[in-house]
Amino acid sequence: MTTVLVIDDSPSEMAKFRDMLARHNFNVLEATNGEQGCQMAVDHLPDVILMDVVMPEMNGFQATRKITRGKTTAHIPVIMISTKNQETDRVWGKRQGAKEYMAKPVDEQGLVSIIHKVMG
Repeated sequence: MTTVLVIDDSPSEMAKFRDMLARHNFNVLEATNGEQGCQMAVDHLPDVILMDVVMPEMNGFQATRKITRGKTTAHIPVIMISTKNQETDRVWGKRQGAKEYMAKPVDEQGLVSIIHKVMG
C-alpha cells in the first residue's frame, strides 16, 4: 500500500485529503507543521509527500528544501499544494525540490494522477 504523508496546518484541509486519499486506498500519515513533517519523513519514509506552503514557523518551501536535500529523504517526491498560485510560487517550489505544484482546491482525480506520476 502506498503511504502518503500530508503536511498541512488546516484541520479542514487535512480532513479533505484524508478522505480523498482513503477512497483510493492510500495509507495516510498526517503532520500539522513543517518541522513535524520533516521528522515524520525521516521516521516513516513515505512514498510521497503532499506539502502545504503557508504554515507557521517552518513554511512548505523550507520543509520541502530540507526533505529533498536530506540524505535519507531526498528520494521522496514532494507535491506542493497551496492557495498561492502565482507562477513565481510554482517556480520557487520546484527550485526547492518539489516534483509538482498544485493549487487548492485540488481536484481528486488530478491529485491521484499526479501522485501516481511522481512515483512512477
